[in-house]
Amino acid sequence: MDYRVFRAINQFAGRYRLLDMIMITISQKVRYLFVLILILMWFRNHYHKKITLFTGISVGITFLLNKIIKQFYFKPRPFLNLWVHLLPPSPSKRDSSFPSKHTTLAFAAATSVTFYKRVLGCIMYLLAFFAGFSRIWMGQHYPSDIICSALLGSLISVVVKITERVWNPVIKRFKHSILKNT
Repeated sequence: MDYRVFRAINQFAGRYRLLDMIMITISQKVRYLFVLILILMWFRNHYHKKITLFTGISVGITFLLNKIIKQFYFKPRPFLNLWVHLLPPSPSKRDSSFPSKHTTLAFAAATSVTFYKRVLGCIMYLLAFFAGFSRIWMGQHYPSDIICSALLGSLISVVVKITERVWNPVIKRFKHSILKNT
């Protein structure tokens, strides 16, 4: 099933130059758009600073967990096992297909923001979905890698939200020290 869905999506790569350029741009640039959104939120008010800090915690934990998983688990990327339409930039052959760093981080950020700002969070979810989809289109991940990575990033943000009381003192101290210096 994973292979069939992968083929159904990846078969179009290399056929439509405009779509390929869109997918490459989405894959490479969504993270910068997310950073820009968080920077703009940071400068709005104290409430938005809190959202930005919780998102940063979620994304940071997700990044670390992503690195840990890749140290102990290796799944070959599709282009190592199959003939695929691989679009540049090509990832390292030694980098595991699961989890997808782009997808886990995008969904962690989108989930964190959604807890506080639903409309903005939904827009970020849509962008995160397209970021994951683009990774399949480009031949770099299987659909199961993207789905599981999306769940992993979202789950970590849910855990951070559930344990919000644990993080509140850290966030208050950080905000206080930042505001004091400005």
